[in-house]
Amino acid sequence: MTDSALDARKRWLALMVLCLGELMIVLDTTIVNVALPSIRQDLAFTETSLVWVVNAYMLTYGGFLLLGGRLGDLYGQRRMFLAGLAFFTLASLACGLANSQGLLVVARAVQGLGGAVVSAVALSLIMNLFTDAAGRAKAMGVFGFVCAGGGSIGVLLGGLLTSSLSWHWIFLVNLPIGVAVYALCVALIDKDQPAAGGKLDVAGAITVTTSLMLAVYAVVGGNEAGWTSPLTLSLLGAAALLLAAFIAIEARVAHPLMPLKLFKLRNVATANVAGVLWAAAMFAWFFISALYLQLVLGYDAMQVGLAFLPSNLIMAVLSLGVSAKIVMRWGIRGPLAAGLAVAAIGLALFARAPVDGNFWIDVLPGMLLLGVGAGIAFNPLLLAAMSDVGPSESGLASGVVNTAFMMGGALGLAVLASAAAARTTALLEAGATQAAALNGGYQLAFGLGAACAALAAVLGVVFMRIQPQQADGANGGQPDSAVH
Repeated sequence: MTDSALDARKRWLALMVLCLGELMIVLDTTIVNVALPSIRQDLAFTETSLVWVVNAYMLTYGGFLLLGGRLGDLYGQRRMFLAGLAFFTLASLACGLANSQGLLVVARAVQGLGGAVVSAVALSLIMNLFTDAAGRAKAMGVFGFVCAGGGSIGVLLGGLLTSSLSWHWIFLVNLPIGVAVYALCVALIDKDQPAAGGKLDVAGAITVTTSLMLAVYAVVGGNEAGWTSPLTLSLLGAAALLLAAFIAIEARVAHPLMPLKLFKLRNVATANVAGVLWAAAMFAWFFISALYLQLVLGYDAMQVGLAFLPSNLIMAVLSLGVSAKIVMRWGIRGPLAAGLAVAAIGLALFARAPVDGNFWIDVLPGMLLLGVGAGIAFNPLLLAAMSDVGPSESGLASGVVNTAFMMGGALGLAVLASAAAARTTALLEAGATQAAALNGGYQLAFGLGAACAALAAVLGVVFMRIQPQQADGANGGQPDSAVH
């Protein structure tokens, strides 16, 4: 085997390991939801305090994504990936052994911190491993499948571990995975090269991290406290003020945490805005469709996981090869817009699902279209968000796009769930049955999600820049230079 073949094999093995580490983080966002009833009973959580098992993770994960990406640029992406992985794995051990509410919540917060660093750095490591257009498109397809399909796998795995063993194992299962990923990363990924210079923007780091954490806190508590309550409004106001202060700081310091010139890159800016809308639609679809299947159609947890299997299989087929070929043939703009449009149609089908819906008629078609849409769109969206960014800022760009997904998903889920709840309450007051009222609320949420996905598709068509090579793609098969 030649040296170049060995190097190529090593890169693909490294990609598999990085994706396994990212899968562990993605799974953790949904695997816990299935075990919440068991955790509540075992540790005597109240209904109010139980939400902190989820919120503690979301708070630190959302708050440290941007900082984690920049730390990777400054101090070495491999080094920060391994540090984040160690934090996450050790915190998983603490979660699995937790015998009190306080220990579990604190350990979940540390998990979120480690997960933020891993997620922020993993994408930039992959982009730097694959510098050719074809390899990068294939690698992004694999990474996109892990991000898009991992949540559904978490539902199945969480139900299996919780029912056959105990809730402790949804955390303890991370230990052998984390150790294996750490050892393989040390073996497969070269040590970091010396940084090109620069120092950490401490003032920017404090303001933006605090701003993101306050925003996440306001979003995850908005449904319970009320979106117009003094607490929610004051938290959102403080987050906005700190974000304004952060932008002012970044415009003046010599070594900014987030150079504002990044948002002058048209494809990068468009991809991140589209990512916010897309994540809002997909997060809401995943959780609200699970509620529709459980509370309206009467499915159990395992049946819900199986119902998502067709869309995951389609995402796998498209993400693990087909999407890369589409990008190499047509560039990033057309596939991005087409995928988002197909997903919008799938959400629109869910918006008409009746209270006595049939899986084959009212659920499966929407699932299939969402699988096709996600499988096509996720790859070009990630490529666009990382396009035109040099290696010294790839960690930052990765942190920005991850933050866009996380904030868009959290905000979208909270807003659409609130809209669904308000619609359900109005229908109940009008005399509708419980099932009909719930279904009416879910239909509204799906319709709003479809509008978000459609708007993201329009943004892709109108604002995404076409590279000269993309215009030649239809004739000569040349790649879009945005994926270099």
